[in-house]
Amino acid sequence: MTNQILVKNQKMGNDVLARVKSLESQGDLKFPANYSPENAMKSAMLTLQDLKGSKKDGYKPALEFANPNSVANALMDMVVQGLNPAKNQGYFIMYGDKVQFQRSYLGTMSVTKRVTGCEEINAEVIFEGDDVKYKTKNGKIVDLGHSQSFGNRDTKKILGAYCTVVFKDESKNYTEIMTIQEIEEAWKQSQMVYEGKFREDGTHRRFPQEMAKKTVINRACKKLLNSSDDSSLLQQEIYKSDGRQRKEIFDAEIEEVANKEELDFEHDVEDAQYTDVSDFPEVPAEEPATAVQPSPESEEEPF
Repeated sequence: MTNQILVKNQKMGNDVLARVKSLESQGDLKFPANYSPENAMKSAMLTLQDLKGSKKDGYKPALEFANPNSVANALMDMVVQGLNPAKNQGYFIMYGDKVQFQRSYLGTMSVTKRVTGCEEINAEVIFEGDDVKYKTKNGKIVDLGHSQSFGNRDTKKILGAYCTVVFKDESKNYTEIMTIQEIEEAWKQSQMVYEGKFREDGTHRRFPQEMAKKTVINRACKKLLNSSDDSSLLQQEIYKSDGRQRKEIFDAEIEEVANKEELDFEHDVEDAQYTDVSDFPEVPAEEPATAVQPSPESEEEPF
């Protein structure tokens, strides 16, 4: 990677920070306590320098051919959501010639706390022999009780998992519960995890209890985020970011189909909105990428 490309992308990062600082000074954006946009941007730029294209691209550094607008959008997504890749709150991946920032489940928990004002997000696994009882009121799980003996904790005998999002006003508490069959169906949506069968050396088989908790946490948080009536810049950015990701995944899939290759994508397709990044410096793009770079979260660092 040439110094010229590094300098141009560093300037792009500085421009993103300047825009974010402007939004913050106008009162349109508030960051979590102890969050440093500057530190997050430094971590992001280091991560992006290590991001590679696909095998078809000769594993070239992503910044050499990535669409510059997508890089700016990815950096904006990260900072506005108050996340930092150095804290495992998200990661950068390639779809075609587009760079995306995607939240990890730790990042999703952080954003959910900011948007909903919840105090805790707790998850637990249900094993054979556990006693789990709950009631439903207006279609909502309430009064969940879970009794467990230590001897029941056998990863080969997982029945399911649940996540409870706790609010100061307990009437707002929300619980999501999933059977192991529902959890595994969710896992099967990832080609990195399931190709006709689960990879026995993969994270989902080596740490099923942690991956089960991660799955149910993501589902609970997603429902709360999608049902929030928060009109803040943060909430708007979440919607735009999710929509943009679906659009870029779809575009990459179409390109792969045109090249007579089959890929399995996780997200449904829907129209996306794009952030105006016309003010950012343009980085000359080379030949576009055509393959999806696997998500590091799929098989690494489940905790």
